[in-house]
Amino acid sequence: MRVSDFDFDLPGRLIAQDARPRGESRLLAVDRASNAWRELAFRDLPNLFDPGDLLVINDTRVFAARLIGRRDASGGAVECFLLRRASEPGEVWEALVHPGQKLKPGTRFVVEDSGRAPAVRIRGEILDRMFHGRRRVRLEAEGAPSLDAAIDALGHVPLPPYIHRGDNEEDRARYQTVYARARGSVAAPTAGLHFDEGVFAALDARGIRRVPVTLHVGYGTFKPVRVDEVEQHVVDPEPYEMPADTAAAIAGAKAAGSRVAAVGTTTTRALEHWARTGLRTGTGTGLADADLFIYPGFRFEVVDALLTNFHLPKSSLFMLVCAFAGRELMLEAYREAIRREFRFYSYGDAMLIL
Repeated sequence: MRVSDFDFDLPGRLIAQDARPRGESRLLAVDRASNAWRELAFRDLPNLFDPGDLLVINDTRVFAARLIGRRDASGGAVECFLLRRASEPGEVWEALVHPGQKLKPGTRFVVEDSGRAPAVRIRGEILDRMFHGRRRVRLEAEGAPSLDAAIDALGHVPLPPYIHRGDNEEDRARYQTVYARARGSVAAPTAGLHFDEGVFAALDARGIRRVPVTLHVGYGTFKPVRVDEVEQHVVDPEPYEMPADTAAAIAGAKAAGSRVAAVGTTTTRALEHWARTGLRTGTGTGLADADLFIYPGFRFEVVDALLTNFHLPKSSLFMLVCAFAGRELMLEAYREAIRREFRFYSYGDAMLIL
């Protein structure tokens, strides 16, 4: 397949720069059986499910991964985007840094807020270079009980690169699902950003259950597809955990003939990876890395319905929804969403594919 087959024209004005209040997004409901769609409000979502259907959510929590500071030697600006802790002793992290050409191994920097009492600081040192411009960085906190606490105090919300503004205090709450629990993501599982307690109460009243998985979203979620043929693209693996109770709930829903609905592409990748590994045997619990690239031709084993936001042209995420609903139907539905001026990407509106 050609990557160009997954292209469409998207006006820049439709890329959402701010979020609507939770629960107030627009919803495009797409029916695969009839190749039709209709526009609803997100609060109508519970009416599209039947009692006994199961929602699976991703309860990962975004942390303030962008650190902005200065170099010890020159005072020049430094940005350090934390990706994940390295698998070695001490607070060593994989990170993206800017300006990369000036931040050589051995460079030291500091991130601080001298206005706090006591002052909170993070001292860092570039250890070495890695692949794709990444660095290994050692960090040390001062004036805080832990490095995580210092990151929370000093870090900035890692808004996606297509949101062309700085983060603010509202983003600290809004770029996070209301059910976020397990710290570890550098990007939000954005399909979950629409839910509020009112929508959950309506789902509960209708007898629609929900259970969690935990997949920590990495920077690879923004990785562009740089090849010409779809099959040549490789997605970055992301760690996830499948709880035993969730595995049991999925088995029960399938046995009862109820639908399993994935809230987001991250949840979808975790569920479908789980279905293809040894994690599905025995209790179904465990940790693994979801490295599935889902594109048309993929056979879904768990997911019967998909709630998702609107994605980037020629992206692996758009290919995933095309795998689930069909490329032609998705291209038509996206063209209709653009005509109706739905809002796209992380802070945008929602689509439910049934």
